[in-house]
Amino acid sequence: MIGVLTHHWAKDGRVEEARALLERNGRAQSRAPGFVSRHELVSLSDSSKISSLVVWESADIYDRWKVSHERVVAMAGAVELWERQPESERFTVSGRLGAGG
Repeated sequence: MIGVLTHHWAKDGRVEEARALLERNGRAQSRAPGFVSRHELVSLSDSSKISSLVVWESADIYDRWKVSHERVVAMAGAVELWERQPESERFTVSGRLGAGG
């Protein structure tokens, strides 16, 4: 499995629009083959910084999602919401803790 951590910086006054768009993308991701989980993170020190950690079964599956029609539709209009280019990094998922873990 891989985790993809992506940071987005919303333009001033557009944080709620940006969060709504990312949630729309997350709903689309959740229907994609190979999707495992998604968490949205909002920075405590910079409320315009919205990050997501999405876990996929493999890098190949994630690469297919990145070029899918569903993603294009879900992310329509995203560019106008960002203060700067989103930054993304891939990680190997080595384990999972459950409640109380």
